[in-house]
Amino acid sequence: MIEFKNVKKVYPGGQVAAKDINLKFKDGEFICFIGASGSGKTTCMRMINRMNEITSGEILINGVNIKDMDPVDLRRQIGYVIQQIGLLPHMTVYDNIVLVPRLLKWDEDKLRPIAENLIKKVDLPVSYLDKYPSELSGGQQQRIGVIRALAADQDIILMDEPFGALDPITRDALQKLVKRLQREMGKTIVFVSHDMDEALNLADRIVIMGKGKVVQFDTPENILKNPSNDYVKGLLGEEKLNEAKTSYETVDKIMLKNPVSLTSDRSTYDALEMMRRKRVDTIFVVDEENHLLGQVGMFDVQKYGKNIKSLDEVLLKAYAIEENTIIMNAIRDIYNLDIKNLPVVDSENKLVGLVTRATVVDTIYTNLWGQDGDEAKEEEEYEEDNLTQLMHEASGDSNSKIGQGKSHPKKSGEKDD
Repeated sequence: MIEFKNVKKVYPGGQVAAKDINLKFKDGEFICFIGASGSGKTTCMRMINRMNEITSGEILINGVNIKDMDPVDLRRQIGYVIQQIGLLPHMTVYDNIVLVPRLLKWDEDKLRPIAENLIKKVDLPVSYLDKYPSELSGGQQQRIGVIRALAADQDIILMDEPFGALDPITRDALQKLVKRLQREMGKTIVFVSHDMDEALNLADRIVIMGKGKVVQFDTPENILKNPSNDYVKGLLGEEKLNEAKTSYETVDKIMLKNPVSLTSDRSTYDALEMMRRKRVDTIFVVDEENHLLGQVGMFDVQKYGKNIKSLDEVLLKAYAIEENTIIMNAIRDIYNLDIKNLPVVDSENKLVGLVTRATVVDTIYTNLWGQDGDEAKEEEEYEEDNLTQLMHEASGDSNSKIGQGKSHPKKSGEKDD
């Protein structure tokens, strides 16, 4: 999909921002550039859409040299998300989302279904399409920024530290959202970050930059297990290196099956009686089909005394993880959230298991002192929808792969976008 060949970038004054860059990114990969400030990571990403022009060398997309493409056409075929979000305040959310498809002359009558489909993907109501950016929170605006980059069905999305200004909870939610959308839609994402946790959680492969050069390019697992030098070890930190000794298996391998649960129509008395019988202090609340609705703890029940309530009146939200979550991330959640256990759900949000601190201790012990299993993770499957068809119908023949459309060098007198 993207290839750097002996790429070099020198700024006016002789400052070398990047040199000897040789990289190949596969179609559909999530690539993260990371490094210390001034390492060249943002420069490399911005050369892909010619926001920074290459001094020497080549960048190829689908085998075509980007220098042979009109820069305006190139940028319209590559999604771009920045930290400052960049929504146009005088436009509605809908107009912001469909901005690039309109520039590409897509069928106006077919844009609304695309916007509605995308906004549902980021768990925002369709009614928000008629709001203005100022009416949304920072996290909601960034969600719109993400789907705006997806709206024109570009194969490549560039993300320049998009979540750096957000609070930790919102940031975590958006990281998971972007990773899910990337896998669902098969996009190639090139992501710049200064946060190693973010890079390790999101990337299929990580480019570690130092002083304008590639220091290491590999999978998160291999970088953690085999850092190339002390600079990489310093970026990772001792805690990460110790975490690398823990398992990259998914939590379904270690979770307790069939955690204690009750349906929401049962009472606080039923919950307390089951807690006493099962010797637990928390009951998970589910519906008739075992979808996780929330949880009730013993102190939540106690405050009602003998005033019996239905569980659907008193249940609290339960932070859950999916069964394909890697164990290391589950351990991090338990530590960061300071909770005793994590309910595990399947792709339909049905309760299937429980990860406790005790199972975490067993895992850490096994991986530090015992044998390390190395079974391959199963690929995630997602429910298909008609978004691709909607985009194809709206774009007609105007939406071709980069390097295969009518992209020619810029004519004299034309201005960049």
